[in-house]
Amino acid sequence: TDFALLNPNTHTCPTFRSQADAELTRKIYRRAGVFIDEGKGEAGNPWGVRFARLFDMASDSGLFRTLRQLEAAGGIREGGDWRLPDGRRFVPLYEAKMAHHFDHRWATYEEDGQESRGCTLAEKGDAAFRPRPRYWVPQEEVESRLAAKGWQRGWLLGWRDICRSTDERTVIAGVVPRVGVGDKFLLAMPRQEATRWPALMANFCALPLDYLARQKVGGTSLKYFTMKQLPILPPTAYTPADLAFIVPRVLELTCTAHDLAPFAADLGHPGPPFPWDPERRAVLRSELDACFARLYGLSRDELRYILDPADVLGPDYPSETFRVLKNREMREYGEYRTARLVLAAYDRLAGPASSFSL
Repeated sequence: TDFALLNPNTHTCPTFRSQADAELTRKIYRRAGVFIDEGKGEAGNPWGVRFARLFDMASDSGLFRTLRQLEAAGGIREGGDWRLPDGRRFVPLYEAKMAHHFDHRWATYEEDGQESRGCTLAEKGDAAFRPRPRYWVPQEEVESRLAAKGWQRGWLLGWRDICRSTDERTVIAGVVPRVGVGDKFLLAMPRQEATRWPALMANFCALPLDYLARQKVGGTSLKYFTMKQLPILPPTAYTPADLAFIVPRVLELTCTAHDLAPFAADLGHPGPPFPWDPERRAVLRSELDACFARLYGLSRDELRYILDPADVLGPDYPSETFRVLKNREMREYGEYRTARLVLAAYDRLAGPASSFSL
C-alpha cells in the first residue's frame, strides 16, 4: 500500500534515514498524491503537463554558435540575441547552471565562453542585464521545437536535471525567457489557466517539496519519472485566497528583468520589472515556504523538523535535511536565517492549513 502511495508509477520505495522521515513522507503523500499518476490516464495529470527537452548538448551541437563564430559571420548583437547578414536570428542557449529558484540570471559566462560565474548583485539590479550564454542557437529552430509541443507562451518553466541531496537544495526550478535550453534543464509545460501557473512554480521551489525530493533522489539526477512521483499539489488545492497570496509573490520574485515581461503580462502585470532586493526576496520566499507548509497540512513542529531535525529530536537523531544550507547561513549570517524567517512567516499565516481535502 505504501509503495502504491509513494511511487504509484514504479512501485518502488524510497530509502529513509529515519522512522520520522517515513511517517512524515507518508502523511504528505496521503494529502497531496503525486504530480502525475500514469495509471489514471488524463485524470492522473491534473495540471495537463507535458515534459520536454529542447536541445541535446551532444547531438544538437552542430546548431550551436559561439560569440566568436557569430562575430566572424558578421553578426550584429541585439540585446541578448544576434542577427546575421542573411537575416537569421540566434538566441541564447540556456544551460541548467544559469538558472535557480526565482532567478533566471543566476550565472553567466565570461566573454571567452569558457568559464561561468555567478551574476553579481549589481548585474541583477539592472533590469536590462541578460546573462551571457556559452552558445547561441537559431531562433527558428527554437520556435519549431516549441510549436511541436504546442507551447505558445513567451517563457519556459523547468528544473535542473543534475542534483544531489547533499547540496543546499535538490529541486532547483525556475522560469526562463523563451530561448533555447540545454538537455539538463527539463521543461514542464502546463495546460492549466494562467492564474494557477505561479502556484505550480512556487510548489516546485518550496522547501517542503525539497524535503520530499531528498527522500527519493538517490543519485545525481532528477528525471521525469522522479518528478512525476513527487507530491505536487493539484490545481484544486488552491482557493482564490491561496492564489491571491501566492501569485503576487511569485510575480515579484520572478519578474526582475525586461526579458521576462511576457511572464509578467500573462499574470496581468504590464508595469516595469520589480527591483532586486535581497532582504525583501528572503522574506517573500519564506512566506511562500510557510504557505506550502500549511497547504501540505504540516504542523509547526513538523515544519521545524523539515528545516532541522536536530532542532526537534536532538543532535543524535539519524536524519538531516538542509544541513548544507544551515551551515552556509551560520557562516554568512551568524544564524540559520531561513529557519527563522520561515517559522515566523508560518506563525503570521492565520486560518486552516488549506481548504483542500481528500
